[in-house]
Amino acid sequence: MLGCLLWAGFLTSPLPAATSPRPNLIVVLFDDLGWGDFSCFGNRDATTEHVDRLAAEGLRFEQFYVNSPICSPSRAAISTGQYPQRWRITSYLDRRAHNDERGLAQWLAPEAPMLARALQQAGYATGHFGKWHLGGQRDVGEAPPIGAYGFDESLTNFEGLGPRVLPLLEAYDGQPARRHALGSDQLGQGPIAWADRSQVTAAFVAGAIRFIQHAQANGQPFYLNLWPDDVHSPFFPPKDRRGDGSPRSRYLGVLETVDEQLGVLFDFIRSREALRAHTLILVCSDNGPEPGAGQAGPFRGYKTMLYEGGVRSPLLVWGPGLIPAERAGTVNRQSVLAAIDLVPSLLAVAGVPGPAGIEFDGVALPEVLLGQARSSRNRPLFFRRPPDRDRFYGVDDLPDLAVRDGRWKLLCEYDGSDAQLYDLEADRGETVNLASSQPAVVQRLSEAVIEWHRAMPPDHGLTYRANRPPGEARR
Repeated sequence: MLGCLLWAGFLTSPLPAATSPRPNLIVVLFDDLGWGDFSCFGNRDATTEHVDRLAAEGLRFEQFYVNSPICSPSRAAISTGQYPQRWRITSYLDRRAHNDERGLAQWLAPEAPMLARALQQAGYATGHFGKWHLGGQRDVGEAPPIGAYGFDESLTNFEGLGPRVLPLLEAYDGQPARRHALGSDQLGQGPIAWADRSQVTAAFVAGAIRFIQHAQANGQPFYLNLWPDDVHSPFFPPKDRRGDGSPRSRYLGVLETVDEQLGVLFDFIRSREALRAHTLILVCSDNGPEPGAGQAGPFRGYKTMLYEGGVRSPLLVWGPGLIPAERAGTVNRQSVLAAIDLVPSLLAVAGVPGPAGIEFDGVALPEVLLGQARSSRNRPLFFRRPPDRDRFYGVDDLPDLAVRDGRWKLLCEYDGSDAQLYDLEADRGETVNLASSQPAVVQRLSEAVIEWHRAMPPDHGLTYRANRPPGEARR
C-alpha cells in the first residue's frame, strides 16, 4: 500500500508552464535540530556528509533565526512570511481542548498568505512532503487538508490530513513494533500507510522525487517542502545505529540516517544538469534541540526558550546555477535574517509577486540568499514565548518576550520587567547581562517589543498554569 501512496498522483490539473525559466525551490525543514547538530556546524559525534556537501558547494549562514522556539508557529512563519501570532498559532497544535486552553487557533487559517499558493498561481507545481503540524492532528479531524493551502500534492504524517505515512516503533526488544499515530489513524481524511519509524523520511523522499519528475514532465518549475519529523523524539534509528541505546546515541543514529535518506534527493538533483542549474535548496530547522539529544553549539537554551539556542537555526543554501561560483563553500557570519524573510526573498528569487494587499513581516533579501550580498534585515526581530512554556526544562520563569535589533538582544516579561540585555557581537552565548549598564537600550527595546506584543492577537500566556503530563508536554 505504501508504494501506491507514494507513486499515485494527488495532483490537481497543472497550470500552464511559466513562459520564462524560473528556479525550482526546495525547503528542507528538520524537526528539533540544534544549531550545532550538522557536522559542518561543529558536531563531532556524528557525520552529516550529505548536508555537509551542500554546504561545501553552497552557502552556510550562522545568524539565521526561526520565529518561534516550538514547532507549529515556526512552521506558520516559514510558510506565510508573517509572525505566527497574527494567526493565533503560538504553540504546538494539540487536542482541541488544549488548544482552547492556551488561546490557540485550531488550525492555520486557509486565507493566510502562503508562499505555496503564490507560486502555484504563478504556474509552479507545489508539493508538501513531511510533517505539517498546522492543523489536522489529535482529535481535530475537520481541519483543512494541506491542499487547501496551495499545494498540488502532499504526503504527511500524524500532524496533518490527506495522504499520510504513520510510523511503527521497533524497539528491537522481542516485542511487536507498536503503532505511533496520536489519533491520526482515527481521523480519516486521506489514505494511510504504515512504515518503520526509521523509514518514514525515505518515504517522503521517494514521494518528493516522483513529484519532481511529474513537474518536469509537465514543463513546470516546482516548489517543494520536504519536512521530515526527524530528529524529533521518539528516537528509533535502524538497529545498527542505536549505539549504546541512550537518548543521545539514538538521536545521533536518527540524524545520520535522515542525512543519508535526504542525500538520495540531493544526489537526484545534483546529477541532472537541468535540475542542478535551476534549483535552489534551503536547509534549516524549526526550532532548537531537546536537552540530552541535539546540541545548540555555543548558544544558551533549548527548544521552547527564547534564548539563542531555542530560536537560532543552521541555514544552508545550495544552488550552483544561481549562486556565484566564487561564493561556493563560504560562510556568512554577518547577515541577520529570519524564517519570515524567506517567503518574500524566495518570491523575489522566483520573480513572482506577493499576494495583493498583503504586507509581510519578513524582508526580501534575495541577494543575501544567493550569496551576492551580506546585508541584514532592516527591522527588529520580535519573539513571544509559547503560552504553555513559562516554566520548562527545569527553569521556573522563562522570559515572555524577546527582540533582536542589530548587536542587541533583549529578553523580558510581558510588562518589560526582569530585562536581560546581551551584546551578541561580543557575547553570543548570552552570558553577561548588560541591562543595568545600558538603560537607554533597555528602554528603547522593551518599549518596541511590548508595542509589538500588544499589537498581536493575544494568547493565554499570562494566565495559563495547567500542569501537563510530562509525555504530553514534550511536543
